Amino acid sequence: MSIREFCVRDVVCTTRTATITQVAALMREHHVGDVIVVDDDGKRKVPVGILTDRDIVVTIVAADVDPRTLAVGDLLLRPLVTVRDDKSYADTVRLMSEHGVRRLPVVAADGSLFGVISIDDILRQLAAPLAALGELPRRERHIEMRLRR
Repeated sequence: MSIREFCVRDVVCTTRTATITQVAALMREHHVGDVIVVDDDGKRKVPVGILTDRDIVVTIVAADVDPRTLAVGDLLLRPLVTVRDDKSYADTVRLMSEHGVRRLPVVAADGSLFGVISIDDILRQLAAPLAALGELPRRERHIEMRLRR
């Protein structure tokens, strides 16, 4: 299955010119821990960055910088890592691990924003199959006991 089936499609976005205070207000309003920074030409939104609540705390609050004086674009220091919507869970986990990120924008073939996937989303999807695997030895014993009576 591709990551498009499990990513969150309702993504909170902003542009490079928004202030950090505005983005923090968006996070609070929508109860999210990240906002995707996009270039929006009116036809499509292309992700160019991601700003997390941790970024705000570590980079701005802890450094005692006034968040009203910084634009989101001022914090986009590292290249954005994205995952194509047709990639698998394994591909997505590999990208997250390689780049040390907990969230990835999911993009369509044309580079436009499709959604966002987080480690929490992946863990929720993997929990049920892992629990089923954990039950396998018990089920195997019960089946064996029924067959050998």
